[in-house]
Amino acid sequence: MERRNFLKSLALGGVAGALPWKPNALFGASTLAPATTDLVAVMGGEPEAMYAKAIAAMGGMSKYVKKGQRVVVKPNIGWDKKPELAANTNPSLVAAIVKDCLAAGAAEVGVFDHTCDTWLKCYKNSGIEDAVKESGGKMLFAHEERYYREVAIPNGKRLKKAKVHEAILDYDVWINVPVLKNHNGAKMSISMKNTMGIVWDRGYWHANDLQQCIADFATFRKKPALNIVDAYRVMTKNGPQGRSVSDVQLAKALFVAVDTVAVDTAALKFFHQYNSKMTLEEASHIKLGEQLKAGTTDIDKLTIQRIRI
Repeated sequence: MERRNFLKSLALGGVAGALPWKPNALFGASTLAPATTDLVAVMGGEPEAMYAKAIAAMGGMSKYVKKGQRVVVKPNIGWDKKPELAANTNPSLVAAIVKDCLAAGAAEVGVFDHTCDTWLKCYKNSGIEDAVKESGGKMLFAHEERYYREVAIPNGKRLKKAKVHEAILDYDVWINVPVLKNHNGAKMSISMKNTMGIVWDRGYWHANDLQQCIADFATFRKKPALNIVDAYRVMTKNGPQGRSVSDVQLAKALFVAVDTVAVDTAALKFFHQYNSKMTLEEASHIKLGEQLKAGTTDIDKLTIQRIRI
């Protein structure tokens, strides 16, 4: 997608920051960053470069990961697909995050997903396993129920309990790294939907109002320290697996925020230009999450940095 469409989509989509909408000034090298940033939108570079700009704008990884902490990075690795098909998170982005956590002083960085396809093939063919190991992280097992423990979701309406992966419960920090894509069940798969990969018993979610269960789980007590949405390649239809590269657009974008609902709202507005039918009413778990006070969809009130590379 062309850069001017990125700027236009954010302006019309309601991604408004503390500064007036002046594309040349806002995206110029001389733009002054606000003292605090709620959300960062980056476009125009490779995954590593966009991530570096985004995390710097968010205050640096050392703001979220302290020396000696154990960190979990949770990408989407659900499918036995190559990176070009955008069914999984971009391996280059995952590698950059692992390296940055270690540079911030993390004692250990683990990466996992409760995959839909055979886990060995997903880990390998997504490119994520090799990227993680080369970056100093390690892949964690998640393919058996013994790796999960039951927790309460006291504020959930339909989802009152879930079996959550032990690393999420036991490690100090976890970082949510979804890929932005269409999903035939949840309509969209972004940060909130990506949490289905940290639970074992997700069959219950599908059978008991999927949209509400996704929203319910967003109230879980241990929230991600960061949500980093990979929109380098975007699957615009036939998700969550996709059928061919014709389902994919090379968007070269990235969204980062602490607020899961807010970052999903911004990413959805960006996605809307590819699929005009996709709204908050369609991907209703986002709005339902706001109703449960898991975050805000009113991103006009947030301080947002837009960065063009």
